[in-house]
Amino acid sequence: MKMFCYQCQEAAKGIGCTVRGVCGKTDEVSNLQDLLIYVLKGISVYSVKLREANLKSEKADKFIIEGLFSTVTNVNFDKDYFIRKIKEGLALRDELKDQLLNANIELDRDLHDAAVWHGESLDDMERKAASVGILKTENEDIRSLRELVIYGLKGMAAYAEHADILGFRNDEVNAFMQKALVATLDDSLTADDLVALAMETGKYGVEVMALLDKANTSTYGNPEVTKVNIGVRNNPGILISGHDLKDMEELLKQTEGTGVDVYTHGEMLPANYYPAFKKYSHFVGNYGNAWWKQDKEFESFNGPILMTTNCLVPPKDSYKDRVYTTGLVGFPGVKHIPDREDGKAKDFSEIIEHAKKCPPPQEIEKGEIIGGFAHNTVLSLAEKIIEAVKTGKIKKFAVMAGCDGRMKSREYYTEFARKLPEDTVILTAGCAKYRYNKLNLGDIGGIPRVLDAGQCNDSYSLAVIALKLKEVFGLDDVNKLPIFYNIAWYEQKAVIVLLALLYLGVKNIHLGPTLPAFLSPNVAAVLVEKFGIGGITNAEDDIEKFMA
Repeated sequence: MKMFCYQCQEAAKGIGCTVRGVCGKTDEVSNLQDLLIYVLKGISVYSVKLREANLKSEKADKFIIEGLFSTVTNVNFDKDYFIRKIKEGLALRDELKDQLLNANIELDRDLHDAAVWHGESLDDMERKAASVGILKTENEDIRSLRELVIYGLKGMAAYAEHADILGFRNDEVNAFMQKALVATLDDSLTADDLVALAMETGKYGVEVMALLDKANTSTYGNPEVTKVNIGVRNNPGILISGHDLKDMEELLKQTEGTGVDVYTHGEMLPANYYPAFKKYSHFVGNYGNAWWKQDKEFESFNGPILMTTNCLVPPKDSYKDRVYTTGLVGFPGVKHIPDREDGKAKDFSEIIEHAKKCPPPQEIEKGEIIGGFAHNTVLSLAEKIIEAVKTGKIKKFAVMAGCDGRMKSREYYTEFARKLPEDTVILTAGCAKYRYNKLNLGDIGGIPRVLDAGQCNDSYSLAVIALKLKEVFGLDDVNKLPIFYNIAWYEQKAVIVLLALLYLGVKNIHLGPTLPAFLSPNVAAVLVEKFGIGGITNAEDDIEKFMA
């Protein structure tokens, strides 16, 4: 076994990747990511101690968020990046230790190894990584719950990073992430303790998604109902993928008047819904589908591609020279656009000049798709929706948010959406929507049958909508609403969304296409018993069950 990773839905054989990640990461990168998480736990030991003394380190807060996010599936595949970050982390850990000593704060005598280990060479790191990975925790239930918390923290960190880039921070979220990381080192915690910690992770998941929602809407306006072009024009273009709206803003500003068009891909599609971006005439629309189709769609786009966050598939040689990464994204041999310095915007001049030399995108489809149904928009339609429910025109809402992925079994979601009764409305967010957002499912009294709230983090909008409907209908339990949850998952941001929904009291959520490999049989049984978590079977039987 060269590695062990089971954090995403594509874990090999439904158990775990042991030679190379299905995502494409090497065993070396996987092991270094394990070690970086271990170092983040050590940093957190000191950071928690500082907080207890009413001191804190914003440098540590930022490093922990970035470190967690960099280990999310399909973010960074670059071994050298993780070697550098581990060394930076060890240096930062020592800075925090010195800060405590200089403040005459006494340290525990038996500090955990994560707080004291040192290593400089790659050999040191590889040896240490082999001893601190996931399987180091022998009890499979404790291991399962620890990883559930850690994967929730990774998703939380992704959303915190996006908000931070826009200048929005929540120190309570930072404090919780560090407390939770330290808790995963504590062998005295029982399974019940860790279940409680997982639920607390969900609480702060709600907090961080609310923070990001505020950051995005305060900066770029509330998403509006928008018909998005999915065709192409006859100009050279740049394709921007991922989730980072600040990168989107700066790219649009810098491409204005250059003759280069900008298209979104994958999870960047919802950028089309924000008022602030609609003023750019060279912002054409969306090109392609979900992240896993990029090997074909990046090929046909012809121009350069900017990857701003996770969802990178190892690029093929035929278009690798047209891929640019930025932020925390990295891949060996791919050009990287540096971060902002001194408050200045990123410099996208190289990718813009590259685009000018490329032919226009090859057309792969025509038409429009509609989106922009975040909570602000849907709540403005509340009276219309409530009337449709009361008159029986809308019988059920199907929450089909989450992630898309490569497995053929995910065709289930297309079939499920197509076969849903015509009096059912789909609420969606995340790239799972690409399984059905181009189907002609019609509308109910002018209300589209697919209401797309936006990116995966906009699952928060779906929770706000559900809670508002509960209030309007005078119900005492969100589970009494005519709503069911059939959610596709892929990576760690879906984990924090799930924990957030559980914290809000939502029950009977069904996950697919498979249940997480990191849930041990006992932990899965607890989630089934306590929250009604379930899997999927086939579209016909599941529809009959959900509509009952």
